[in-house]
Amino acid sequence: MPQVFLLGASFLITLGSFAVLPYMSVLLHDRFGLGLGVVGAVLAVASLVQFSGGVVGAALAARIGLRATMLVALAVRTAGFAAFVPGLTRPLVAVGALFLVSCGAALYLPANKAYLVAGCGHERRPGLLAASGSAFNAGIALGPPAAAPFVLTSPAGLFTGVAVLFALVGAGHALLPRVADEKGEAKADEKAEEGGAKGGGASGRHLPSPSALPPFAFTVLAVYVFMFFQHYLALYAVPRTSTAFYGAVLMGYAILLVVAQPLFARRLAALPYASALRIGFGAMAAGTAVLALGGRAGIAVGAVLLCLGEIVLFLKNDLEALDRSTAPSATVFGRQRLAAGLGAFAAAVIGGQLYGAAERASAVPVFWLVVSAQAVVLPALLVVCVAGTRRRARARRRAGGELVGARHPR
Repeated sequence: MPQVFLLGASFLITLGSFAVLPYMSVLLHDRFGLGLGVVGAVLAVASLVQFSGGVVGAALAARIGLRATMLVALAVRTAGFAAFVPGLTRPLVAVGALFLVSCGAALYLPANKAYLVAGCGHERRPGLLAASGSAFNAGIALGPPAAAPFVLTSPAGLFTGVAVLFALVGAGHALLPRVADEKGEAKADEKAEEGGAKGGGASGRHLPSPSALPPFAFTVLAVYVFMFFQHYLALYAVPRTSTAFYGAVLMGYAILLVVAQPLFARRLAALPYASALRIGFGAMAAGTAVLALGGRAGIAVGAVLLCLGEIVLFLKNDLEALDRSTAPSATVFGRQRLAAGLGAFAAAVIGGQLYGAAERASAVPVFWLVVSAQAVVLPALLVVCVAGTRRRARARRRAGGELVGARHPR
């Protein structure tokens, strides 16, 4: 069954990727002697390419098809991991290899998710997307510890092994049947005027329509808030507890995410979007506020609450974006990746300044309270803005109708 193969491939791809990528800062800094500022800039740009490049991946899928796009993406990533071997003695080659890997990831994910849900009924989407997320997160959890014994002692063997793994997974993708990404095409003409795409030509379907903007914007906010936790928990938790406790928290977080997301998938699909936003952002706000308490209990409980927020917001935003858009699924997932990239980039830029200021003031717990406040205030402001935009649009439509009636009285 193609879906089962893709779920297994998702695990292997992420396992291989996270056997290497989390250690890039160590390799670039310790092995190649690059300054931390340069390392940070390289990793930030690579992350932005990996996320925002999903739009390019969606466009490629529309041109050559889903399976062909996945094959191209895996070929690029295989070449990238293979290039790390000569890159061990050439820093510029290593940086180029990192960007190849990031480009391959950008191309792969929209096509992967679109292929996964192609031809599936509305009722099967939540379970498949949740299972896909669990497969990815299982790989993320197991990749770093699996590679830890080899990354510094025999990195050439590790990179070669990962490249071979990607080549084998790519060969498996070549055996997949072709499918068409036809999601929403039958309704495109019917909904074009409502979505604001009419008159935009064929390319209009690839731009976010007004009805699709809220999931995109809420994805930006959800990833923005979450990435504060992702980036800065280690700096906060390790000095207050221990590296062993921090590792246990991350492992527990991953296990909870892998198990709970598929279990809640159908309930999340049936949950009204507004309720999901309240629950998700509420959990993130509560979780970051609890982190401010510090200590083992505060950090553990805060991580559980943030995991709940991730489960609710990340899956529900994708489902809502699919439901609201008439564009092909790969285009929708490409936009969602772009939204995630914007949120992650903003968190990296703003978070460093905020954490640094809190640390200089010897008030690091205040950092988490500021994040908690953002998790409450920013979604509320977005809701107000969206509601105002819709009120103005309705007023313009009413005014237009009255004008037409005045020109053509019965």
